[in-house]
Amino acid sequence: MNREEIIALFEKYAVGKLSAEEEKAFYSWVEQASPEEFHDMLNAAPGVPEHFKALPSPSPEFHQRLERRLDLSDNPRRKIWTMRPAILAAAASIVLLALAAAFILNRPSRPSHTTVAETVAGDRPPGGNRATLTLGDGSVITLDSAQDGELSRQGNTRIIKQGGRLAYNVDSDGTPVFNTITTPNGGQYRVELPDGSLAWLNAASSLRFPSAFKGEERLVELKGEGYFEVAANAAKPFRVKLQDAVVEVLGTHFNVNAYADEERVRTTLLEGAVRVRRGEGSILLKPGQQAQMDAKGNLRLIRDADTEQAIAWKNGYFQFDGASLPALLRQIARWYNLEVVYEGNIPDREFGGKISRDVNLSSVLKALQVSGVNFKVSGNKLVVTP
Repeated sequence: MNREEIIALFEKYAVGKLSAEEEKAFYSWVEQASPEEFHDMLNAAPGVPEHFKALPSPSPEFHQRLERRLDLSDNPRRKIWTMRPAILAAAASIVLLALAAAFILNRPSRPSHTTVAETVAGDRPPGGNRATLTLGDGSVITLDSAQDGELSRQGNTRIIKQGGRLAYNVDSDGTPVFNTITTPNGGQYRVELPDGSLAWLNAASSLRFPSAFKGEERLVELKGEGYFEVAANAAKPFRVKLQDAVVEVLGTHFNVNAYADEERVRTTLLEGAVRVRRGEGSILLKPGQQAQMDAKGNLRLIRDADTEQAIAWKNGYFQFDGASLPALLRQIARWYNLEVVYEGNIPDREFGGKISRDVNLSSVLKALQVSGVNFKVSGNKLVVTP
């Protein structure tokens, strides 16, 4: 690229108007530019405010400062800051994590000069398709080490494993036997239920279900987090039993986050209709809405839910929008099988961004480190310090 083209990219970046190809070219140039070249182009770009031109070198701070500039409020991506001024004090952490995720983690073809693994011991690979299946007779099958093919028969139901998926093939109705599939920290799994409904289990979760659905309903029990695509059957409603509530379904796509260590149970609807019941109270959800239940059992309707964030785990990402550090680290701890320990005060910040779940722990910690979170890995513990 010539000088004029680079200057134009600086100015487009400043107003959030880079195309995907231009963004790739811009990041590539910034990574390779010397401090002198970087500042020469930055100072030559008239669309970049003066108070962003005193940075010492090309670094994530450049992106953070540029994204937070005060005189370009017409950028739609920045409207969140004007609507939520209380977050401004934490904007450095929010933007920096988002940019670290996109700028560092999503560019595997360019190795970094320094990694967290160089300063923190205990790097580990991401989670994967790991689960155990507990059959009705109490026997346990470790799915990640089991061979593909038929695992067991329960009456007229054949249990078949294929890769990271478990399927229940019902030849004809028989006496149902209850099975439980359980994922550990660092595990996930997909199940095709006897009625053809699909369920994805996130880490540290379990799903209890029968080998055949008999009677007037299809009832399963969930602990942790699961995403469901339910086969339509108006004559036999599908119900998911949670801690103290029930999600009632006819035919739909939805996500349920019901971890015991989370502040709220969240049911997010993508397609169809579900009703969340708790005692005498209930909420009927439409697509794009979310029902939340707090520790006291109070139900709350979120009319404009972030459905992309709710199912990011199923699509292979950690995704945060205004998440606290403990909420963020709970997700990371489940996927990398860590225990989080805080020494001193927990940093009062909110984070945003998207990080692939397919990278090693060191890459995720690198993004946190860039955003100002101090930590050390000791065995199975992630120790967070002021």
